[in-house]
Amino acid sequence: MRVRYTLRAQADLDAIFTYLDARAPVAAQAVKTFIERRIAMLAEFPRIAPETDQPGIYELTIVRYPYYVYYEISGDEIWIIHIRDARRRPWSDESP
Repeated sequence: MRVRYTLRAQADLDAIFTYLDARAPVAAQAVKTFIERRIAMLAEFPRIAPETDQPGIYELTIVRYPYYVYYEISGDEIWIIHIRDARRRPWSDESP
């Protein structure tokens, strides 16, 4: 399967990486690599994460770091739709 990003998800990822780079550039690279590897793993194991309350939307936990990756499976593609900091309010509680 192919992993693709929505514009929102790419912006989320860019914001996370910018934030980390500004605070701890050396450590930020390890976090970035870990997040990217977890997302890339979805190509081989698309149903590794549990489905959310929203049908067809899955929530991948980035285990060592406080991030969730929300995605959906469409045919032979996995669409990353949102990446968020787990320390914030749940996604469903936010306005779009």
